[in-house]
Amino acid sequence: MRRLTVTSVCVWPSTWPCTGTGKILKMKRSLEEQLTQSLRSLGMGSIVFDCFEAALGAEVQIWSYTQPRYQKELNLTQQLPDCRGLEVQDNIQSCWALPWLNVSADGEDVRLVLDVSEEQRFGLSLYWNQDQGPIKPWWHSNLTGPQTITLNHTDLVPCLCIQVWPLEPDSVRTSICPFREDPRAHRNLWRAARLQLLPSRGWRLDAPCSLPAEATLCWQALDGGPCLPLVPPLPRENVTVNKVLEFPLRKGHPNVCVQVSTWEKLQMQECLWADSLGPLKDDMLLVETRGPQDNGSLCALEPSGCTPLLSRASTRAARLGEQLLQDVQSGQCLQLWDSDLGALWACPMDKYIHQRWALVWLACLLLAAVLFLLLLLKMNPVKAASRSRAALLLYSADDASFERLVGALASALCQLPLRVAVDLWSRRDLSAQGALAWFHAQRRQTLQEGGVVVLLFSPGAVALCREWLQDATSAPRAHGPHDAFAASLSCVLPDFLQGRAPGRYVGAYFDKLLPADAVPALFRSVPVFSLPSQLPDFLGILQGPTAPRSRRLAERAEQVSRALQPALDSCFRPPGALGTGCGMGPEAGVRT
Repeated sequence: MRRLTVTSVCVWPSTWPCTGTGKILKMKRSLEEQLTQSLRSLGMGSIVFDCFEAALGAEVQIWSYTQPRYQKELNLTQQLPDCRGLEVQDNIQSCWALPWLNVSADGEDVRLVLDVSEEQRFGLSLYWNQDQGPIKPWWHSNLTGPQTITLNHTDLVPCLCIQVWPLEPDSVRTSICPFREDPRAHRNLWRAARLQLLPSRGWRLDAPCSLPAEATLCWQALDGGPCLPLVPPLPRENVTVNKVLEFPLRKGHPNVCVQVSTWEKLQMQECLWADSLGPLKDDMLLVETRGPQDNGSLCALEPSGCTPLLSRASTRAARLGEQLLQDVQSGQCLQLWDSDLGALWACPMDKYIHQRWALVWLACLLLAAVLFLLLLLKMNPVKAASRSRAALLLYSADDASFERLVGALASALCQLPLRVAVDLWSRRDLSAQGALAWFHAQRRQTLQEGGVVVLLFSPGAVALCREWLQDATSAPRAHGPHDAFAASLSCVLPDFLQGRAPGRYVGAYFDKLLPADAVPALFRSVPVFSLPSQLPDFLGILQGPTAPRSRRLAERAEQVSRALQPALDSCFRPPGALGTGCGMGPEAGVRT
């Protein structure tokens, strides 16, 4: 029998007791039996050991070899139980003071119950355990005694984990991830995920957790039909969350969209070039297939399939096949992709519309629209202009008084005419969609309609902005499920940093609530108004091209100012008055 030397490597510094109860001895014997069985399978003998150091819950690696060294080797990995295991709870002294955590349902929400003595102090941390990269902290607090913490169901994601430990030196930390299989958590994860277009043909899928997803490119026609996948000729691609990927295209096009799917189920679709290159175009996508001897063929991608250009099919592409082929040969089509196997071409179709009849019909429609508009203006000019522009109002809910002030401002703006969207009036949608998804939908609709996003600065809003701007490595403070301002910063700040804010955003603050220099310099790339002193200019920017003349605008500003006055009087109380003002205390901007 060969002589055997065993070396044990402990991956965490701690001491496993060498003496103890029968359950601990069983674990020691289990290790002996596993290693001995593996050694005998190699014809190497057996092994007996007494004690070694290891950590609770650690992964122990045992490395064995014969003498002389490395002729034969055997590695064994063993996962040791932590303080949650029944075999160690009552036998390991360091486990006796561990806070016990129970996760239970509270209606749609989740309740965390920590059963500890009243004098015991312990730490509690909620974090996102991502497969790629380090963990991302979400919330942390040092607590005392038994605690019950409620999590909103919209905050649950599969990688949300809970870690708890006594506030003692070298204490054992217990981590659990109870939402991995929760259907609500998976739905929330897809609602929080978003696609982002990056410079130089780059794109990224941002999400709190990893997603087993595939991405494909598709062609979205102007007629609003289904987005037609470009596979083949372009391949499917596995998606890594929060990692920059590149499009295989030579140039971008507003009709090229990204589809993200899991298990062949479409989860999200985004036309990433729509913001930078404009709306969808009435272009025809041609697929060129090249043979081994440069004998290629062209077909047009349509809902019924890829129609050969020189065919007798009763489709638009077949009727215009010869003209489209000439456009490709004369360079009038945009080449999106090129390889040895083929190419993709986007050919404009505008010139093939029957322009004469189209212009006649357009003139008739314009004349009818003008007559109808004049009739509406004559009957009710205020109602006719009420659809002129939309405004999305974002604010930080510092306290109840400030929320009343924001509600009064939003109500007054609705009388101008303006169509105002504010989370204060959409709490049911916020709870159903989540703050981030609600903001995305409102922002997209507002900007598509030529509206403007209003950033209403307060002490709480300024504090949130500085948290994001000063230290990008630290996690932002946790926010409530109805705080659309905090959720929107992840999208608003990139617009300002990349120079896309002018024309889309406008800022405002109340005179007595915030000094003029408190607004961060980054946001001064757009107009920032002081209210109510600069109300006429503020209303002129909001109403845009439809703003009335200066005299009429001054009258509307006076109307808004009168509507705001009761809320302003209630908010800005004099010193010594009962109650607190709008975020004027030392804890302004901090929500619990």
